Amino acid sequence: MHLRAISYLLLGMLGISIGDTMIKMLSGDYALHQLVFIRAAISLIILMPVLLRRGITALRTSRLGMHILRGLMLVIANVTYFTGLASLPMAESSAVVFSAPVIITLLSFWLLGERFGVGRWVAVLVGLAGVVLVVQPFGANLEFAYLWPLAAAFGYAGFTTLTRSLGRTESAALLAVFAQGSFFVASLLMGILVGDGRFAGTGNPNLEFLLRAWRWPAVDDLGLIAMIGLVSAVIALSLSAAYRSAQASFLAPFEYSNLPLVLLWGYLVFGDFPNTLALAGIGLIAAGGMIMIFSESRRRARERSVGV
Repeated sequence: MHLRAISYLLLGMLGISIGDTMIKMLSGDYALHQLVFIRAAISLIILMPVLLRRGITALRTSRLGMHILRGLMLVIANVTYFTGLASLPMAESSAVVFSAPVIITLLSFWLLGERFGVGRWVAVLVGLAGVVLVVQPFGANLEFAYLWPLAAAFGYAGFTTLTRSLGRTESAALLAVFAQGSFFVASLLMGILVGDGRFAGTGNPNLEFLLRAWRWPAVDDLGLIAMIGLVSAVIALSLSAAYRSAQASFLAPFEYSNLPLVLLWGYLVFGDFPNTLALAGIGLIAAGGMIMIFSESRRRARERSVGV
């Protein structure tokens, strides 16, 4: 058992759930790109000394393109997820993100012509049923804001895959610095383009969080904003270390520890608790993901046993 990798991943999931909670708390007053910019700046201040203990050569990499693509996937995943979080409950929004394996399987079937066994299709059906129960598109009150975490699912899937690939040659500290550097650059560019609030005033809480003008943080919020940066550094280091230490397919089941955590924080901080259907849907999404992971593990084991 890769106990160290599991411990790193669980620490990362705890950090993500806490960071999500704090950002949602501030989503009504600040622009998303401003919070991300401050978070990334604080994280880089913490992370750079860790990386540079080995000298300036620690910043060298022969896989810059992969780092940039990984950073782009991470930025897309975070921006879309947090934009949706401005109006959606935490537990339901996180559950939709965890439908990523189901979405990727369907796209692989339709676009790439890949064929799968019964286990994968059972997982797809279970996961899709879970998404339907979470989103509940049964009437006029369909919440289109769920398209934001759905987009985040694609970005997160690409990010985890690239992290595992890069982790074979790059240090956890370098992966973390590139991730936070991506946030820093992307949020700075967004601030330059829309940070004056010229595109705000839409009346939509999701778009307002994305397009709101930058403002000087209130004194009461400074500690919370600084804590977001600290937590972000811990997340970046722990997830990079986890995926360097074990295969993504092995660690994937432990990522679902995020769901009960956001369920807890959502209830304690915001008083949100999923209704019965949504709660069942969260469970089905987790079950579908687990079935898919174990089905894929058995398939690979069979292939190795016959020398494929």
